[in-house]
Amino acid sequence: MAGRFLNLFKPIARVVPEIKAPERRVRFNEKIFWTAIVLVIYLIMSEVPLYGIPQTQQESFSALRIIWASHRGTLMELGIGPIVTAGLILQLLVGSGMIECDMSSPEDRALFTTASKVFSIILTGVQAFAYMVSGMYSVPSAAIAIIVFLQLLASGIIILLMDELVQKGWGLGSGISLFIMAGVAQQIIWQCFNPPTGLFVGALTLVLTGQQTLNWWIVGGGAYPSLIGFIATIIAFLVIIYMEGVRVELPLSYAGYKGYRSRYPIKLLYVSNLPVIFASALFANIYLFSQLFWSMSGAHEYSSGNFWIDLLGRFRWVGESGNRQLQPVGPSLVYYVTPPTSLANALESPDRAFGYMAILIVFCVIFSLTWLEVGGLGPSTVAKQLVDAGMQIPGYRRSGKAVESILKRYIPTVTVLGGIIVGLIAAVSDFFGVFGSGMGILLSVGIIYQYYELLMQERAAEMYPAFRRLLGE
Repeated sequence: MAGRFLNLFKPIARVVPEIKAPERRVRFNEKIFWTAIVLVIYLIMSEVPLYGIPQTQQESFSALRIIWASHRGTLMELGIGPIVTAGLILQLLVGSGMIECDMSSPEDRALFTTASKVFSIILTGVQAFAYMVSGMYSVPSAAIAIIVFLQLLASGIIILLMDELVQKGWGLGSGISLFIMAGVAQQIIWQCFNPPTGLFVGALTLVLTGQQTLNWWIVGGGAYPSLIGFIATIIAFLVIIYMEGVRVELPLSYAGYKGYRSRYPIKLLYVSNLPVIFASALFANIYLFSQLFWSMSGAHEYSSGNFWIDLLGRFRWVGESGNRQLQPVGPSLVYYVTPPTSLANALESPDRAFGYMAILIVFCVIFSLTWLEVGGLGPSTVAKQLVDAGMQIPGYRRSGKAVESILKRYIPTVTVLGGIIVGLIAAVSDFFGVFGSGMGILLSVGIIYQYYELLMQERAAEMYPAFRRLLGE
């Protein structure tokens, strides 16, 4: 039975917008169609500007926007941020036991989904309000502010429903993964071929016309990407693809079928890219609310006069009048959770570079270990699943304790090591100015890998109906 907290959402469940799960088997081509439709709507929303917002305003935190599939000044201003943040909060509350929820119960799962939706809508409203109050937008009047707020709220609900449409079986994978992958791909292409500032168009034109040196094109400068960043992007892709394939395989045998053996793979990136998503969620909210508190304090330059606000975030205004933005400055927490986005910036501020790397790695490890229990990936849970499936480790008696003792030798170590590796790759990639940001590359490779496996599985189920029964469809 659902806990007291989830029961509060029973009356709301009927009015919360919902996409019904398909009552029939959705064919592979139909899933491709709906996935493509959702992707096209997302791309259109990413280009439609918000009514009432000047389009000349500069970007405030572009690296974090890539992770959120967010686009400055458009209907996708908030991106998937509210959805991920709401899911993170509820998952952690359930994992810590503060909220009673049995995920094996259909009723509890339904109420948990309703609670996630309600929290997502609430956070959409909170973040929309925070963006306007923090000074990210120059809103000319209260009426325009209300219109902007309603646009962001409606867009957030549409994104929520599109994610649900894909996840409930009408499409492939999840909407969140699809939007992140599309956002990163869009950013990489833009940094390569964007006419004003693209590496192979704008920046190269400046070199060929003699306005900039070849060294400037290789190293990069200002808003222009660099050849080093392009090469680092390719290397980062190759390194992450290799890491995705590194695994330890435990031998297994089936108790009911003598001589039949299998293997249980424990990947080096055991919890995949989830720690990076959670860390980015935390960093983005630190940035947003530190800027909100800073603006509300009436601060003008470097100090707000309040120790706790200054500790959370210190800012300064940069840019010309009418095109200004707040830039984090140290020492403050927000300064150390926003990465230097080029090798020159990292060498100029080594304390910021090492601080960002240390904080990112620590939180990736913390979220990796937390997700072991929250996501049902811990040794005890996995051991129970293997024993219930009639499997055992050769040479050991068939019991949950025996299998769990073996898994405990590998899973916690691999989880910590994987958290360190993903944090290190994401941070170092940012220092070399990779296209699409270090976190974005890490997430996109993991998502592409997952989609590849999903497509192969769907294709096999379509071609061989007997295989579909094996998959439980």
